Amino acid sequence: MNDRYDAGHGADGGGAPYELVGYDEYGRPVYRQATDQQAQHPQQAQQYDAYQQQGHQGYGYDPYATGGHQQPGYDPYGTGSVPPQQPQTPAYGSYDPYGAQQQGGQAPQQGAPYDPYGQSAHTGQQPRVTEQTAHIPQQPGPADDDPGPAGTAPDYRTEQFAFVEEPDGDSEDVIDWMKFTENRTERREEAKRRARSRIVALAVVLALVAAGGVGYLWYAGKLPGLSDSGAGTGTTTAAGAQKRDVIVVHLHDTTGGGTTTALLVDNTTTEQGTTVLLPNSLALTADDGATTTLAKSVEDDGSEGTRTALDTVLGTDIEGTWRLDTPFLLTLVDLVGNIEVDTDTDVPDPDAKKGEAPLVKKGKGQTLSGKMAVAYATHRGSGEAQNAQLERFGQVMHGVLRKMTSDPDAATLTVQTLGQILEPPLTDKDLGDFLARLSDRAKGGDHKSALLPVQDDGTLTAEASDSVVKDVLGGTAKSPDENAAVSVSVRNATGVKDHTEKARVVLLNGGFTFRAAGTAAAPEATSEVVYADAADKENATEVAKTLGLDAGSVTKGKVTGNARVSVVLGQDYDPGS
Repeated sequence: MNDRYDAGHGADGGGAPYELVGYDEYGRPVYRQATDQQAQHPQQAQQYDAYQQQGHQGYGYDPYATGGHQQPGYDPYGTGSVPPQQPQTPAYGSYDPYGAQQQGGQAPQQGAPYDPYGQSAHTGQQPRVTEQTAHIPQQPGPADDDPGPAGTAPDYRTEQFAFVEEPDGDSEDVIDWMKFTENRTERREEAKRRARSRIVALAVVLALVAAGGVGYLWYAGKLPGLSDSGAGTGTTTAAGAQKRDVIVVHLHDTTGGGTTTALLVDNTTTEQGTTVLLPNSLALTADDGATTTLAKSVEDDGSEGTRTALDTVLGTDIEGTWRLDTPFLLTLVDLVGNIEVDTDTDVPDPDAKKGEAPLVKKGKGQTLSGKMAVAYATHRGSGEAQNAQLERFGQVMHGVLRKMTSDPDAATLTVQTLGQILEPPLTDKDLGDFLARLSDRAKGGDHKSALLPVQDDGTLTAEASDSVVKDVLGGTAKSPDENAAVSVSVRNATGVKDHTEKARVVLLNGGFTFRAAGTAAAPEATSEVVYADAADKENATEVAKTLGLDAGSVTKGKVTGNARVSVVLGQDYDPGS
């Protein structure tokens, strides 16, 4: 053998030979006694020497020093023995790169590529060291590793080995902390975005609510500086800002003659209903510009002309006219099932004999049928003013509204059942819906009656302008201008019907305002011109001259109607003069 081989022998060279197995953890060489097989294979020993001379190491050197045990080198004898070598100290020990110890003393085959993970590059048999000293700690092999017969190396395969990577606890903690901080930051940002979105949405909602509230206050007239006292409603609302639906109703007495007029008002803003009673003496301006009364306007100008004149005088916007003849009122009361009224007088039965019990008795909570309601609404006692009868009509209307159904469809059916023909633009449905709303007001205690105060000449009083026209109707009083033209009422006592029209034309051409005062029951011989105020004496004289009457016919006295000068045409009146 060569010198390297001999170095493993005893000191005197005659002892049992030793071979270098590897190095311990301190870099010191470890030897074991060689077997006789080396002597039996001298040719293989020579090949091994040549292999060593080429620079190959026969021990399991691990350049990464990741393990504490040396792996045996290549055994040319195939017995797991390693020929003796000169001791060499490795730089880092025999560790694998990732801290896993080499198992079982395996080494790569000669000529095979080096595997840094401690495995051979092929699946051939691996040499095995048959015995170890106590200097090299060895890990026990798998349970199924059978050494087999003596001198035979077991068959190891690469799939029997696994690469184990120790988890780094510190790195995992760092990663988990980074993830936690990142997630917490994202959650904070998301919470901030949601908070900003909620604040913006809340601001928008509050702005809309504020705008709607201001709009409602403006519409209802409740803004500071725009409010005014309500019409008995207990609230402060601006009359001009309120919305009202108005219908005029004319009660025609088909038996006794004459008409009674009222305005039905539904204030949808304050939710109040009112029946405004209009005296027949209310001064209106006719279509031809002449001044007339409400009663004469209904008789002469009809519904359309009267509605226009009322709008002009009261500043209202009447939506339609309901002509209610007394037979229809009788049917209406019977349809709603009688009404209850606090009557203020006894009303006789027009069809009963004298001395019989009255049809309507005075008292509170009197139940009235259709016939009784008509008799009470049209009754005017001897010497009573027309306003007394007008207020009774208002009581009947209030009783009807309280018994009327509040359902619009049912109320429309009730109107249709009456069988009356309504004047355009009012329809059955319009009237039914309107009466249903007022019925709801009356049942809730939000309906009342109000009399329009009128002076003797038919003009509106200051009280009427404030309490009714402005507050209830939301209008402005515009009575005929007294200074524009002198109003003259004419009563025909000539016995010739045509003379009334001829006198009207003459007076209008003379710049006066004509008001018809009707026809006398019996003719009178002489004409008469009367003034009440001394300031109108000159005007009365001018009227007489215009009509062709003598100056002696002018006298001071009581003026009839709502005129400043009153004329009675007698048989001495000659239209052609």
